Amino acid sequence: MNTSWLTIDPDSDFSIHNLPYGIFSVNGEAPRVGVAVGEWVMDLPALGRFGFFRGMGFHEGVFSTPTLNAFIGLGPATWHQVRAALQRLLAAEHQQSWAPYWPQFTHPRTQVTMHLPVKIGNYTDFYASEYHATNVGRLFRPDQPLMPNWKHLPVAYHGRASSIVVSGTDLHRPCGQLLPAGHDAPVFGPSQALDYELEIGAIVGKNTPLGQAVSTAEAADCLFGFVLFNDWSARDLQRWEYQPLGPFLGKNFGSSISPWVVPLEALRPFATAAPVQEPAVLPYLQRHEDFHFDVTLESFLTPAGSPTETRLSRSNWKYLYWDFAQMLAHHTVNGCNLCIGDVLASGTISGPEAGALGCLLEQTQGGRAPVQLPENQQRGYLQDGDCLTLRGHAQGPGYRVGFGQVTGRVLPARSH
Repeated sequence: MNTSWLTIDPDSDFSIHNLPYGIFSVNGEAPRVGVAVGEWVMDLPALGRFGFFRGMGFHEGVFSTPTLNAFIGLGPATWHQVRAALQRLLAAEHQQSWAPYWPQFTHPRTQVTMHLPVKIGNYTDFYASEYHATNVGRLFRPDQPLMPNWKHLPVAYHGRASSIVVSGTDLHRPCGQLLPAGHDAPVFGPSQALDYELEIGAIVGKNTPLGQAVSTAEAADCLFGFVLFNDWSARDLQRWEYQPLGPFLGKNFGSSISPWVVPLEALRPFATAAPVQEPAVLPYLQRHEDFHFDVTLESFLTPAGSPTETRLSRSNWKYLYWDFAQMLAHHTVNGCNLCIGDVLASGTISGPEAGALGCLLEQTQGGRAPVQLPENQQRGYLQDGDCLTLRGHAQGPGYRVGFGQVTGRVLPARSH
């Protein structure tokens, strides 16, 4: 599928090679399923009224629901069938058949409201980047940056699904207990070390039975697609609370995801070799295919009161040590069941260069070396009014497969 009758900017994230799914609404109407292409959103319920999905073996009502869960539940064969049919609709040879009706089943992307794409029952955050884990470890354990288990299993913790929000949702600065430097006892107050994390989130595409593990070879059938994921982090709250059980208030106040879910199938052409894992992993974690992808990931900061956006980092999905097939296999090896719409996040994705660090904790060495911004500003951590944006895309020959963006602004802490 190389040519389309629809004019699409080569730099658009939403080429015909992508066709990501999302939930949108127009003029206060009920949210429903759409597909992004170029500067447009294809309204799948409206397309269904042309009989487009007739004979595909499912009820088109799955596209009139306010989440993608019902469609995702139809399984990989149907995902492929619908995607292939949409690509045929957009192919140059079908211009005469569909171009005249284009305004009847599309909306300009600038005129729609995007919603959380899936109903998220559970959320797990991994710690899968060796560069990130090593950099953070050096800040607190210079002699042993990586814990002894890190290269034997994908480390993770269970997060809070209820506070995952769609791009464009602003978040209040969290409050909690923190231990100021030189103090022996904690105080209560707003976080002074608010951070972001540049991550990829996987959307689970299958309900798995309790007690049944999913192998790395079966992972592809259990993953519907991927989103950009910003796991906002209050480093000072986290630093005080995380021992011995791990993050709690420092993380659960909010995470942001991009509204468009890029199908796994769209990313297949960008698969790339994974890093060699030493020591060798246990058999249930051994890879069966390349599940790393060459996807550029960037973070940007627009300071409060400024129109100027500054790039903070430029990393890549391929820098992960553990891939999503391994994460899923480890998540279920004890019999834990997964549900359609669950989110598995990668953890911060950092690279080997100074410009590829995926959070301020790394970029500023724990706030000690602030990043420099235009207009003589600098940041150790995020300030009220700052807007943080993540973007990501894979580059093909003359086209992109991208995620759009996920953005959020820091609001002042609520009074207590």
